[in-house]
Amino acid sequence: MDLRRTRDSLVQHMLPHVPFDGWSVRAMRMASTDAGHDRTMAERCFPGGPVEAVEHFSDFADRLLVEEMAGADLQALRMRQRVAFLVRRRIEPWGGHREAVRRAMSLLALPPNGLVALRATYRTVDTIWHLAGDSATDFSFYTKRATLAAVHTATVLYWLDDMSEDAADTWGFLDRRIGDVMQIPKLRARLDDLPGLGLLSKSGRRRRFGVRATSS
Repeated sequence: MDLRRTRDSLVQHMLPHVPFDGWSVRAMRMASTDAGHDRTMAERCFPGGPVEAVEHFSDFADRLLVEEMAGADLQALRMRQRVAFLVRRRIEPWGGHREAVRRAMSLLALPPNGLVALRATYRTVDTIWHLAGDSATDFSFYTKRATLAAVHTATVLYWLDDMSEDAADTWGFLDRRIGDVMQIPKLRARLDDLPGLGLLSKSGRRRRFGVRATSS
């Protein structure tokens, strides 16, 4: 048995049940039956229970985005356009399962599930930056991911209640937030150029409160 494929199938079969039963053992059991397995299959595939199923759902959505972009040429787009497009394509396919997404976010928002939520969110934004062609390895690597995590989460929350045609308001909201994200490298460059505020001097040696650090 291909475990990941089975888990993918079970998560997809859970989605229609989640609006009525939440991400629950009951939904897992019904998904197992719908997928043609015995009713305990999902519980055996997700020993961590519904929270593990939700994390796998997030991972499944990330992998679908990677597969979709495998033949795409994004190089003609500016970086901010690439990121906005990728965030949109990460969200858009799940329009028919908004309630399942809403309940997934509610479950991960519970304090005991904070680490899972952090891990799932990081995996998503890291996937998006990677697909966008970002190759940062310095300080901006972390700031970009942290900021995009906030943007992605805010956009999903906006999308969940968006009644505009084709979620047009959501994508406008996303474009504005992405514009904020793309200001980070420019802001960092400006700060480094200000006397006394740069983290590194032009020689690459660290400064502390504007004074070049010297060895004792």
